[in-house]
Amino acid sequence: MQKRALDRDCRNIAIANGVNNMAIKARGIRQPGRIAQFAVTVFLAALVSANTPSLSAQNSTPAQPPLLAAEPNSPAPKAQLAPLSPEELGDLHMVRRRYQAAIEAYLQVSPKTASLWNKMGIANQQMFNLPEAKKCYETSLKMNPKNSDVTNNLATVYYSLKEYSYAERLYRKALKESPKSALIYKNLGTALLAENKFKKGWECYQEALNIDPEVFERNNLLRIGEPTPAQKRGAMNYYLAKSYAHVGMADRAVGYLRMAIDEGFTDRKKVLADKEFASLRGFSAFEQLLSEQQMQ
Repeated sequence: MQKRALDRDCRNIAIANGVNNMAIKARGIRQPGRIAQFAVTVFLAALVSANTPSLSAQNSTPAQPPLLAAEPNSPAPKAQLAPLSPEELGDLHMVRRRYQAAIEAYLQVSPKTASLWNKMGIANQQMFNLPEAKKCYETSLKMNPKNSDVTNNLATVYYSLKEYSYAERLYRKALKESPKSALIYKNLGTALLAENKFKKGWECYQEALNIDPEVFERNNLLRIGEPTPAQKRGAMNYYLAKSYAHVGMADRAVGYLRMAIDEGFTDRKKVLADKEFASLRGFSAFEQLLSEQQMQ
């Protein structure tokens, strides 16, 4: 502590000497009061500079006016966190699901990257502004045509517009760039189910689960899953139940099977006739589900 105090005093003495020299150079100013005011101002400015940690150019903020730092009994200036960039602010709004605020922040970024256009597309799609989302994804793909995530996201727009065949084409294109993407296989499977291509859709679901057993339970902010229409959910849940049964995840199989039954896609008789559910026999939750259906 004594050494730091000594070092500080030495710096202040050096500053004071510098002020005296500057005051002498300013002797052309005739009024003594103006010379004193000039010297004090320079001293205070130099004192603040000598006792304030330096910041990098990236994180620097405008210096406080010397008179504020020199007010009697005022606390030492606190280090300030660097403000968020517009893109970082937009990302924060996205996490908080404030999509319009995110878009407004992203619009301030210049130049806009392919990644930024994708983010704006997602924000617009989350607000069901499909035309604007489509434009954003297409702009992103013009800048980076081989980005499978953006191709996937554009496909979900066409799926929402019930243009299932074009959505399927885009998913297959995305898979050529990312052949091990569980999310794209999942979305392709849902598109195929919407086209009543049940066997092919189920095969895609199985492939998605083989790659990532959690893909149907996980949401990714920057890559969106299928917005499944209500009338298609029964088929999706039924084939999801088959897929989970196939890989031995009985709890999830029964959960999705229950939803498929509640949505009227299947019934007890069809479930018993489907060999994929044979592995669930003896599982308590499955037997309870069958018992409930028999009582109805």
